[in-house]
Formats: sequence, structure tokens, C-alpha cells
Amino acid sequence: MYSFKNDYSEGVHPNILKALVETNLIQQPGYGEDEYTLNAIDILKSKIKREDIDIHLLVGGTQTNLIAISAFLRPYEAVISAATGHIFVNETGAIEATGHKVIPVEVNDGKLRVENVKNVVDSHSGVHMVKPKLVYISNPTEIGTIYKKSEIEELSRYCKENDLLFYMDGARLASALTSEENDLTLADYGQLLDSFYIGATKHGALFGEALVLCNDSLKKEFGFNIKQKGGLLAKGRALGIQFYELFKNDLYLEIGKHENKMAKILNDGIKDAEFDLFIDSSSNQVFPIFSNEIIEELEKSYSFYRWTKIDENNSAIRLVTSWATLETEVLKFIETLKNLKK
Repeated sequence: MYSFKNDYSEGVHPNILKALVETNLIQQPGYGEDEYTLNAIDILKSKIKREDIDIHLLVGGTQTNLIAISAFLRPYEAVISAATGHIFVNETGAIEATGHKVIPVEVNDGKLRVENVKNVVDSHSGVHMVKPKLVYISNPTEIGTIYKKSEIEELSRYCKENDLLFYMDGARLASALTSEENDLTLADYGQLLDSFYIGATKHGALFGEALVLCNDSLKKEFGFNIKQKGGLLAKGRALGIQFYELFKNDLYLEIGKHENKMAKILNDGIKDAEFDLFIDSSSNQVFPIFSNEIIEELEKSYSFYRWTKIDENNSAIRLVTSWATLETEVLKFIETLKNLKK
């Protein structure tokens, strides 16, 4: 059984594992004061091309979203998200549990646009309703689509003009940065967003996300929020070492390229076999549409998510590639699919 279910089925990239072993007995301060974390933060600042940002290393994506968003908002303020957004669908109401409503917007391609945000803002007025304050996006989106620089710029401009915070979930950011459709850099995100995070859990790390605070108003005493919500790791070195290894020689981007290459082989092979796609993605997520009979046969050899029902006889599935996905297994999947169609 080979897994295309997610991009964290394997453990950790060998470079990171090697570094963790080599530094294992070197004593360091705790809680992110170790030299590895400080060096990793310096490298990230140089990649983002801003020295005036604050960076906090946290363990997981849901934890990062919960700590960040709950710290940014007043009790009566709410979040605008695509209806497919991770905070709305896949975080067990974590944001709502902190007292902040998530306002979902139905969009066809997973991407929020200015008109979507404006409609929500215009429909919420007065003290009888929550106040929309933060715009949440992810790149890639939950259905694998990629934001263009012009789209981020338009959202950023609208948010600034209307006193909204602009925040991005970067759980799969390596895939976005290396997508053939991408025209954004880390430096662009540092200029256009109030805050975002750089995901590592889904890009070769054992765990880890780097939360970046760009807006000065969000920085003050932020560490208290991390500690209170259980995010301050005593052995912070484990995060620092991983981010240092991922970014010192651009391993992070190499991983993104591999993930996307494997996904493109899948994507092209599925098209060549004359199957349709639920959405055409250029990230490391592929969403083909198969008959339920073919899906049942594939499930005998592969694991993946059934994404959505298309009709009584057909469904879309999700295939995800990782830093460790083997090309031989990708080609075998395509060959199996072609044989099932005969």
C-alpha cells in the first residue's frame, strides 16, 4: 500500500535527521534561545529581506493559526475565509473556540478576491454583528490553486485601505514558491502581508512552522500568547535545527520542486489517460475524477482521500506528493490507472 494521502507520511529529510543527531549532545539554552533557532531566524529574515520582522518557531499549523489569530483580534472581531479554508474546515473549530467567528465565503477555485471580502465587510455593520477584521488565505489553497502576485497585491491594498489584517497560512508554501505558476517571493510576502507562516511539517521537517509578524502592531508581548497557549517549546532547538537545515542552502525550495515535479507527472499521466480533473492544480496536490469502481480498485494498492462526490457514479479524489515521493511509484500509479481503464 503506497500513500498519496498527505505530504507528511514519511518521517524527516535525511539532512535534518543528520543535523539532529550531530548536535544531540551539544548543550543549549531552552525556549528558542539556542544558537540554532537564532541562526535560523537570521536566515529567514535575510530571505524575507526584512530585519524589522519578528519570527516565532512553532510546532504545527493549527497551533500557529490559533495562537496568531486569537492574539491579533479583539473579542468581537471575526475572520473572513474561503469556505474551503483550513481554519474553517479542518481545525475542529479552533478559532471559534477562542471566541472568534470564521465567516466563510463560497469560491470556485479556493481563492479569495477583493469583491468577496468587500461583500462580507459591507454586510456586517453595527454592534449587533461581529466585526470582520482579518482576511485569511492559504497559498497554495486547500484545493491546490496558486495566488498570483497581482491578486495578493489587490487584497493587500484593500485590507490596508479598510483597516483589515491580512494573514496567510503557508503550510505548503514550498510548493507555492516553486510552482510553475508562481511569481511571488518570500520578500513579497514580507511586504504585502501583516503576518504569515512558513510551513515545514509538510516539507521534510518532523514538525515546525515559522510565524512571521510584519506589522508592528502585532508584535508587542506576542510571546505571552505563545506561552499561554502551550506553544513555547522547552527544546526549541529541535525547531531551530530543522529550519536552519531547510533554509541555509535552499533545501526548502529543492523539496518544493520535487513535490511539484512528482505531482506534475501524476497530473499529466491522468490527463493522458483521458480522465478529467476536479481542478487543474500546479502545486503538490492533484484532484482527478474517477468512477467509483476505479477508485475502489485503486484503494487496494494506494491510500488517498476521497475528496468530493461528483455524481452517483463518479467522485474526485486527492493525491498529494511529498519530499520523499518516489517517481517509480508515481509511474506505477499511472500504469495501474491505465490498466483499469482498459
